[in-house]
Amino acid sequence: MGLNSQILAGFLERYQTYDRAKLLHHGYLLPSPPAKGTDLIGEEHRTPAGNNLLQQSKDILFGLLYGDESTHAHFERIERELLTFTMPRFKAVALDFMKASTELSAAGTWQDPDRISDDTRADNVIIEVEYGEIKGELFGHGIARCLSLINNLEVNEQILYARMIDIDQSTLIE
Repeated sequence: MGLNSQILAGFLERYQTYDRAKLLHHGYLLPSPPAKGTDLIGEEHRTPAGNNLLQQSKDILFGLLYGDESTHAHFERIERELLTFTMPRFKAVALDFMKASTELSAAGTWQDPDRISDDTRADNVIIEVEYGEIKGELFGHGIARCLSLINNLEVNEQILYARMIDIDQSTLIE
């Protein structure tokens, strides 16, 4: 992929405002995907362009979290951060490409105001990944955008909860 700051900035600029409605309007999703908060969005609900954008989003997310010179990701990582996100366990298959992550079980109790996807003791997974950030927090923006696109093209949660925090100390030593 040759991922670098310029490629990431271009990706962010192009897709910064893309939500489910815009993905439908621009032909990345076919009409009538599953309602938000229900099933995964399968390949049968995406166009070829949607499948390509989903794969590109996963590739960029992988590059931001794990990329180095061997994967042609060219960044000077200056600080350690921790990405944590929560999702239903049955949807975690959408992120099987992640490596070096920690998965924790959690029971969800979120109540959907629209009563589409209430979580009463739902089987959720919390996924944590430590990664290196670059100057200007560009990775944080890239990770958030990639996760949003992955959510709107496959995971299909009403709200995909994710957070990134600085790590002062870590046992991960390079």
